[in-house]
Amino acid sequence: MNDSGHNGGGAAASKRKDARRNQQTLLDAAAAVFVTSGVEAPVRDIAAKAGVGMGTIYRHFPTRADLVIAVYRHQVEACAEAGPALLAAGPTPHAALGQWVRLFVDFLVTKHGLAAAMQADNTGFEALHAYFLDRLLPVCTELLDAAVAAGEIRSDLTAYQFMRGIGNLCIGAETDSRYDARPLVELLVAGLRRPH
Repeated sequence: MNDSGHNGGGAAASKRKDARRNQQTLLDAAAAVFVTSGVEAPVRDIAAKAGVGMGTIYRHFPTRADLVIAVYRHQVEACAEAGPALLAAGPTPHAALGQWVRLFVDFLVTKHGLAAAMQADNTGFEALHAYFLDRLLPVCTELLDAAVAAGEIRSDLTAYQFMRGIGNLCIGAETDSRYDARPLVELLVAGLRRPH
């Protein structure tokens, strides 16, 4: 009798896991569509890419702002989770830092129109920005600290200064086809190295 109760719990947990995975797929699809078409892209394009009906999207995200915020948070989470994984897998902390910075730049350059979509709800945007810093500053700090501890980079730059500098280099990159922020960010990462 206890077994059947346990199995029921397992099925519910499995269903929750499936729902979460479906939502991740939907958010990945929305992010990809936003990158190519901007945040005003038709919901039917997102539904087609995710392989779901439009009703499914509206059920999870009743408004476009809900969807945009969810995509933003999803991308922040992916960037946050990548830091420790790269550090564990990377040949050196500096190499892991370089790989993470590339992901961070992709995130900054591809969040097309997010600010415009959020301006109607300025408090929401401020809350998102706070969330972005809360999640990513500790990850960046961990990567920098590891590279400092390994003797690879100088220790006089905080994660906030570093991320802010990268952010400044990325301003306008998504709207100017002649400007690619990546080579300049690569120079910044290379410039952290301690002179030998």
